[in-house]
Amino acid sequence: MEKLTVGLLLLSVLSGSMSQTDMTGKAFIFPQESSTAYVSLIPKVRKSLQSFTLCLKAFTDLSRPYSIFSYNTRTKDNEILLFVEKRGEYMFYVGNSGVIFKAPTNLPDPVHICVSWESGSGIAEFWLNGKPVGRKGLKKGYTVGGDAKIIIGQEQDSYGGKFDVKQSFVGEIWDVSLWNHVVPLEKVSDSCNSGNLINWHALIYEDKGYVVTKPKLWT
Repeated sequence: MEKLTVGLLLLSVLSGSMSQTDMTGKAFIFPQESSTAYVSLIPKVRKSLQSFTLCLKAFTDLSRPYSIFSYNTRTKDNEILLFVEKRGEYMFYVGNSGVIFKAPTNLPDPVHICVSWESGSGIAEFWLNGKPVGRKGLKKGYTVGGDAKIIIGQEQDSYGGKFDVKQSFVGEIWDVSLWNHVVPLEKVSDSCNSGNLINWHALIYEDKGYVVTKPKLWT
């Protein structure tokens, strides 16, 4: 089954429906509000998660709510969601339950976000720009589904769709990585973007609508 999955993925890449690219030094730019522009990230392996670590970097000057990272399965919205309700308030969801981490930022500076979660303890840990923001309890004992749509640029209200233009991301996102285990966040350096599920150095993705890839402006 794994060989078949890899074969189908390779066929999709070769047919041009998706790309596998070394994105080192590059960023996805979402130039304007939209309900159609997004990037779908395809993990190297699809499997349920008992723990994970997500890191990414982003820049925006939005003051309204917006989505940064949206992971939905066919049966559950907001399996993993990183969402900003207002400046300095990051909402982190697992299994459609959320907690808020308050981390005021000096906009319009870019941000480096890392968050981890583990089922056994239910602890979610949030770091911003290399500094811990805190740890909170979330969905202890839960298992995140593996057959997911992973989207940046929009917030999914259904599996792969039902986007709200007023929750769309406008700005730049880069260095996205996802691991299927907890990475000690104090050891995640600015250059550590080689997740075993989503790897920025070998990113498998499909972009839709008005999304532009350019060299990144910030480290």
